[in-house]
Amino acid sequence: MAERKMLAIDLGASSGRGIVGSFNGNKITLTENHRFSNDPVTLNGTMYWDILRIFHKIKQSVGKTVVDGEKIASMGIDTWGVDYALLDRGGQMLSNPVHYRDRRTEGAQEKVAKRVDPKELYGVAGIQTMNFNTIYQLAVESPERLANAARMLNVPDLLNYFLTGKMCNEYTILSTGALLDAKKRDYAWELIDRLNLPRHLFGKIVQPGTDLGTLLPQVQEETGKTDLRVLTVASHDTASAIVAVPSREKDFIYISSGTWSLMGTELPEPLINDASRELNFTNEGGANGTVRFLKNIMGLWIIQESRRQWKREGNEYSFAQLEAWARECPPLRCFVDVDDASFATPGNMPERIREYCRKTGQYVPQTVGEVVRCIYESLALKYRSVVEKIQKLQGKKAKVIHVVGGGTKDRFLSAMTADACGIPVAAGPEEATAIGNLMVQAMAAGDVANLAEAREIISASFELKHYEPSAEKSLWDDAYGRYCALSVQ
Repeated sequence: MAERKMLAIDLGASSGRGIVGSFNGNKITLTENHRFSNDPVTLNGTMYWDILRIFHKIKQSVGKTVVDGEKIASMGIDTWGVDYALLDRGGQMLSNPVHYRDRRTEGAQEKVAKRVDPKELYGVAGIQTMNFNTIYQLAVESPERLANAARMLNVPDLLNYFLTGKMCNEYTILSTGALLDAKKRDYAWELIDRLNLPRHLFGKIVQPGTDLGTLLPQVQEETGKTDLRVLTVASHDTASAIVAVPSREKDFIYISSGTWSLMGTELPEPLINDASRELNFTNEGGANGTVRFLKNIMGLWIIQESRRQWKREGNEYSFAQLEAWARECPPLRCFVDVDDASFATPGNMPERIREYCRKTGQYVPQTVGEVVRCIYESLALKYRSVVEKIQKLQGKKAKVIHVVGGGTKDRFLSAMTADACGIPVAAGPEEATAIGNLMVQAMAAGDVANLAEAREIISASFELKHYEPSAEKSLWDDAYGRYCALSVQ
């Protein structure tokens, strides 16, 4: 086949980038053409995404393909989940999308529970209870804004609308917010009605790989790109990342490792029962009709926010320095529950970690290295806890854990994950989200037949790093016992 070139716009919670993928039928290669920070803006006490700047950066990435002489056939956008914008009847935003870490949803779960029993909500949507789920965000919208709103678009759908003028709601991103009936794969209309959310907010649901057409004339003029097709991909970044899990087995456990750690397995149908609800697992939509059965874990956010705090104090450390200092510290002295609410918002993360250890009667980390080691070991032990829950719910033992995404660069954490879980870890590819985005575009073009073939191509295109469990099983077993006994767990 002739080489196909595609553009993946991958937007994370802290940065965005454009990645050009070149596919020759056997292997795919990547070239980053644009990278930019994604900085939220707080105004009058509300934290917003700077969506217009993000759109400007996307257009710069598209325009750069023209400058570079890249003949790009299509593009797709993936982003973080749950957040959205409301648009008026003229198609204009009523405000910038609010950041999921904004405090406006405090108390939203209780408000929703007055109309919809949490057990019933989980039984229909199958979504892990988190206070920033779209359904909770919509529940605290002002009646005036809802009255003036004509449509609700999640962030990737909003950006696709800016590019093409076409409004739609892509399935994988929509599935993150507890608005869908997970088994019917359609809107949970009865729940929506009971929450007094206007039905007209919710438009046609489309699947990954839907062709939205070419760029609007004014966007073509700005970018110089006239024949580029815009496709929906698996628009939730984790859904794209899971497309790129290079597993030849149907049963596997994955960690999409980045600001969040999304840990789970891939299923053909939702797994919704009392046990999955009690363990707070989520059932989100994936590519090709799959279901991402997973837990959201507070991932490298804690390291990232700690690093920002040290920078505020005048010390700018590289991630390589942090890892090196952590390796020098004594192992398994103290742990935190990374999902504790105290770590969810920006602030002085190292001090919050020390305070958690004080409250739980543990050794209190003093040095930068000790804080970082505490975070790494706590994440690894959290992963073990989730692995055990998945195996209990499925009745199967995992043979390997696939770690994909930016977190694969944290070799120390990958090695700790193998040790803590007692299961081999295969780490890679690092650019899983962009690769999955590109593979969905290739499937839509008919160049790749299905998900299994996509994963074979990915396996042939990228080298993995492998980590075997060490001989220190008894030490990690003892640590896990102490971790599980933490009084705030």
